[in-house]
Amino acid sequence: MEKAQKEGKCLRQIFENVFSDGKFFYTKNLIPGNKVYGEKLVLENGIEYRQWDAFRSKLGAGLQKGLKQLPIKKSSKVLYLGSAEGTTVSHVSDIVGREGLVVGVDFSATGMRRFVLNCENRENVFPLLADASKPESYPEEIRKIKFDVLFQDVSQKSQAGIFLKNSPLLKPEGFGMLSVKARSIDSSENPEKVFRQEAEKLKEKFEVLQIIPLKPFEKDHALILCRLKK
Repeated sequence: MEKAQKEGKCLRQIFENVFSDGKFFYTKNLIPGNKVYGEKLVLENGIEYRQWDAFRSKLGAGLQKGLKQLPIKKSSKVLYLGSAEGTTVSHVSDIVGREGLVVGVDFSATGMRRFVLNCENRENVFPLLADASKPESYPEEIRKIKFDVLFQDVSQKSQAGIFLKNSPLLKPEGFGMLSVKARSIDSSENPEKVFRQEAEKLKEKFEVLQIIPLKPFEKDHALILCRLKK
């Protein structure tokens, strides 16, 4: 267990269960004393917070670059595609709290082993070793859930296509957050153009609310916030 550092600055709530000191973002630690990826722990008024490293999280980078709305809230059910080792999932777990649920999907057995170790104390996290491009292969109990938010961070060519395949798992007017890696789609095209093209593909089912380039935290990446159409 790690001791948190006492912090003189006051943390201000920006979104539900997301806080800022004006420079960094933080989430209230669901498992006090527990670090997931070596992040700084801060203690304020007897409450422990975890500093969110925007260089290691697309969602953290989106917050730093001006995300206007965060649909992930307390008690939310989140389907997270491309969970990797669980860095961002752990912060999402903090936000949704014990009443929420985060299903983390990844195709890499190696990454999934690390993910399970990193999030083994988080009872609101469900690791799922599966191919996100084949949501029909998910266990039936997962396919029956209507998720509040679909978050995707998958470095494949058909990023929007995978996102749309998983969209039936969202509840009506549920939110989507798609991290687009332009170089995985077309390494010869201007990244800004790729971002716009992927957003256009989503408009088949979604209303696109915001496109956020993630530079300098992530080169040639953008985060697209969208919501299912009525």
